[in-house]
Amino acid sequence: MIRVYLGKGKGLRVEQGHPWIFFNEVEKITGDPTPGDVAEIYNFKNRFIGRGYINLNSRINCRILTRNPEEQIDYQFFKNALLKCKSYREKLGYTENYRLVFGEADSLPGLVIDKFKDVYVIQSLAAGIDKWKDDIAKILMEDLGAVGVIERNDVPIRKLEGLEEVVGFLSPPCETKFTIQENGVQFHVNLLDSQKTGFFLDQKENRLALQHIVKDAEVLDCFTYTGSFALFAAHFGAKHVHAIDASEDAITLAKKNAALNNFENISFETINVFDALPVWVKEGKQYDVVILDPPAFTKNRKGLDSAIKGYKEINLRGMKLVKPGGFLLTFSCSHFMKPELFYEVLYDAAMDAGKTIRQVQYLTQSKDHPIIWGVEETNYLKGYVVQVL
Repeated sequence: MIRVYLGKGKGLRVEQGHPWIFFNEVEKITGDPTPGDVAEIYNFKNRFIGRGYINLNSRINCRILTRNPEEQIDYQFFKNALLKCKSYREKLGYTENYRLVFGEADSLPGLVIDKFKDVYVIQSLAAGIDKWKDDIAKILMEDLGAVGVIERNDVPIRKLEGLEEVVGFLSPPCETKFTIQENGVQFHVNLLDSQKTGFFLDQKENRLALQHIVKDAEVLDCFTYTGSFALFAAHFGAKHVHAIDASEDAITLAKKNAALNNFENISFETINVFDALPVWVKEGKQYDVVILDPPAFTKNRKGLDSAIKGYKEINLRGMKLVKPGGFLLTFSCSHFMKPELFYEVLYDAAMDAGKTIRQVQYLTQSKDHPIIWGVEETNYLKGYVVQVL
C-alpha cells in the first residue's frame, strides 16, 4: 500500500475534515504511485488520517475518500456511496432530475453525477475517479436503474490532473435529447452537446423565488442561457419577459423551450449584457423585475479583482433598470466570490447607483448540491432577491 506522510505543522485543515492534501503539505511518500492509485495518509506522528487516491501530477496530491481505517476503496465502496447519495436525495423529495453526486460534499471528491430522468451524466475531475468510471457506470446501470450513462469530461480542469477531455457513452448508446419537467415547466435537454451537464439543476429552488414578485410584471432576464428564469417568470404570470444572452445557440434553445410551454409573452434577443445595460439605462428603460444570473466571472483567485468589477458593473446597471419598488434577483456562481464579498459588491453597487435596497431573500444552491461546513469549495452559488427602493 502506498503511504503518504504529512509534514510537521501541515494538514490541520485535512484533519479537521477537508479532503484535499496539497503538494506542499507532503513530507514523504513510500511506494511508487501512478496517478489515481489508492494511498493511505498519515500525519507526522504516524496517525492514520484517511485513505484516498493520489496523483503527483496535480497540485492536489491526494483526495480523501474515507477516514475509516477498516474501509477499503473497491467496487463495494462506490456502490455503497452511490446508494447513500441516492437515499439522501430521495429523502429531500428529489425523484427525476437532480444532482446525484456533488463531489466533496458527498465524500467522493472529483466526481459529479447528474440524473435526467433515467439517464446519468458523469463528470470526472480527478485521475482517481477516472480509474473507477467504468465501475461507477456499471453500478448506475445495475443498482440505480440507469438506462444510459454518459461521460461529459470535456472540462479544461482535467488538464490539471493530466487527463484528456472526452465525451461519450459509458453504457450502450441511449437517447440524449429529450424533455424534462421542473415544477410544471418543461425544458429540452441535450446531454451530449449542451453547456455543463445539460441543465442548471442548482437553481431549481431559486427559480421558485419568482412566484410572488412577477405577476403582471415587466421582467428583464439577463444571461438567460436556456431561458429557465424567463420561463418561470412567464409561468408565474409575468406580463412580458425580455430575455437576453450573448450566445445565439443558447437563445435558439431558449426559444424552443418557450414554444414547448406555449409561452408567447417572452421576447428573446442575442446581445451582450455588458453592452446592452448601459444603453438601456441611458434610454430610461425600466422593469418591475430584473434577473442577473451570469456565468462565473472567475475560476481562480487571480481573476477575483476583475470579477468584482464585473459583478459591480452589471448590478449597478441592473438596479438602475428596476422601477422604484421593483425587484432584483442577482447571483454569483464563482466559488472565489465569497458570500460576504458578494454582499459588499452589491452594497457598493447600490450606493453608486443611488439606490436603497431591501433584502427579501438570500438564495443558495439547491439541496441536491449540499454544502459541507469547513469545505468552502462546496459553497459556490449565492444570490439575493432585493427590493430596489
